[in-house]
Amino acid sequence: MNFVVPDFYPAAAEIFVAVMALVIMLAAAFARGVRWLAYALAQITLIGAAFITIFVTMSGEVVHTFSGMFVGDLLGDFLKLLIYFSVAIALLYGRGYLADRKLDRPEFYLLAVLMTLGMMVMVTSNHMLTLYIGLEMMSLALYAMVAFDRDSARSTEAGMKYFVLGALASGLLLYGMSMVYGATGALDFGSIHEALYYQSANKTVLLFGLVFLMAGIAFKLGVVPFHMWVPDVYQGAPTAVTLLIATAPKLAAFAMAVRLLVFGLFELVEQWQAMLMFLAVLSIILGNLAAIAQSNIKRMLAYSGISHMGFMLLGLLAGVVDGDRHYAFGAYSSAMFYAVSYVIMSLASFGMVLLLSRAGFEAENVDDFKGLNKRSPWFAAMMMIIMFSMAGIPFFIGFFAKLAVLQSVVAAGHVWLAVLAVMMSVIGAFYYLRVVKVMYFDEPVDTAPIHAPADVRVLLSVNGLSVAALGLAPQGLMYLCGIALLASLV
Repeated sequence: MNFVVPDFYPAAAEIFVAVMALVIMLAAAFARGVRWLAYALAQITLIGAAFITIFVTMSGEVVHTFSGMFVGDLLGDFLKLLIYFSVAIALLYGRGYLADRKLDRPEFYLLAVLMTLGMMVMVTSNHMLTLYIGLEMMSLALYAMVAFDRDSARSTEAGMKYFVLGALASGLLLYGMSMVYGATGALDFGSIHEALYYQSANKTVLLFGLVFLMAGIAFKLGVVPFHMWVPDVYQGAPTAVTLLIATAPKLAAFAMAVRLLVFGLFELVEQWQAMLMFLAVLSIILGNLAAIAQSNIKRMLAYSGISHMGFMLLGLLAGVVDGDRHYAFGAYSSAMFYAVSYVIMSLASFGMVLLLSRAGFEAENVDDFKGLNKRSPWFAAMMMIIMFSMAGIPFFIGFFAKLAVLQSVVAAGHVWLAVLAVMMSVIGAFYYLRVVKVMYFDEPVDTAPIHAPADVRVLLSVNGLSVAALGLAPQGLMYLCGIALLASLV
């Protein structure tokens, strides 16, 4: 057997991030007294990776390397850029919070870079092994980050819960992958697709494998009934870590679902559509109803995230109607647009929670937002925009994200599902509007001025305004999502 030297060029961004992780590790060992160095190196890593992705590897063509285990395509490049963007903003928002609690250690930024590398491997995987390696690299970094505050019993408990449940989900995913391999004799998505297309696979074993794969995907997305970890981890983790969990990993989980289901198991579309429908309906119902009862805003946003991921799954399940694949492209691009929109809104919402938090005080309760309009009318307006968008009120990006998904669902003939989703959105608007109510109509409990660095204030303002601006002109982002998918599917 002759060893073929792979083409490293398409993986230039991943190699750069891996090398920079080693640099940050050395900096952590030999320059511990320079507290800002690891943060600066992490941001340089993300900026450099974005530069490489845009100017070196983004060609618009589909390129396979590493024996077909890695795929360089526009979908992967676009999602990688969004991952760099969201992680960089999350680190900027969280730096002051971490410094106030003496958590801004170099190890935190090293874990953030390794988490980013794991997500990059996930979105460019063309093989089940590379997908699993990327998933575990991301997950192990997140487990450590959740429990990073070693002096907090709540944080340690959340980390342990996340680790145990995550290990269980990884086991289910691996078992599903082994059954797919047993049924098809292949692990790369192209060969799996061919085996299914030519009906050379054992259908019974394959369906059992699909069930386990769906369980793993559902856990990483945090949808019902694999949602148990989401509210506890969101509440228990330091808020800066919660921000990281709630944003970029959702993009990686979306890529994982698309790579597995659309690129690999598309011939089983009727089976996995039925499973996605079950997950989506339960997530939208439970997420919205459970969020109403929450007084802790991090738990409220956790249940809100469960319902949002349910909405995103609606786009994935609406692609094929009675074997007709005519609607597939529009449905999958609407799901991608929803995932991107949710990440933008989550960055802003948790950024506001971080803005109000300070040394010795966690702005975790809805009541902590009381009278925010009297303390800072500008940031009260930003939070109002974010809450309106998450509720799906026109004309913000959240409204058009929901509209695009619902149009795909109706086009697929699932009118009852669209009606249910709209009804649940109306119910869910209650807990978003409650935050707006306490900001504008209640007396402030805390009258302390809001202190934050100028860069955080400016970026948070831009983040909030972008939610409104993209709502007024969503076509550009929708077009980018569509082009990225189209260039990768053909």
